[in-house]
Amino acid sequence: MRILFSIKTLLILVIFFTGSTSVIAVEITQGLMLSNTCAACHGTDGKSPGAIPSINGKSVRFLSQALKEFRAGTRPSTVMGRHAKGYSDKEINMIAEYFSRQK
Repeated sequence: MRILFSIKTLLILVIFFTGSTSVIAVEITQGLMLSNTCAACHGTDGKSPGAIPSINGKSVRFLSQALKEFRAGTRPSTVMGRHAKGYSDKEINMIAEYFSRQK
């Protein structure tokens, strides 16, 4: 009887905890993953803590164009050209979409 009670208790706990973790789960998108490389300079979620420009809430078009210009070398930069060269057009668009949604 005691073993049966322990199994029932264990099942209830498993159901309870697996149900609650899905509520607090955060969707991790590719845009979010790619945007992590920007956080050191532009701040968490694109909100810069200092002299580097904040990029949160900017339009997708503006951010995509800026990154593509940095990558092509047609927009002056110190380090952004080197960073942008590592991204494809698709990745640039994912990053731009992510930061455009950050308020």
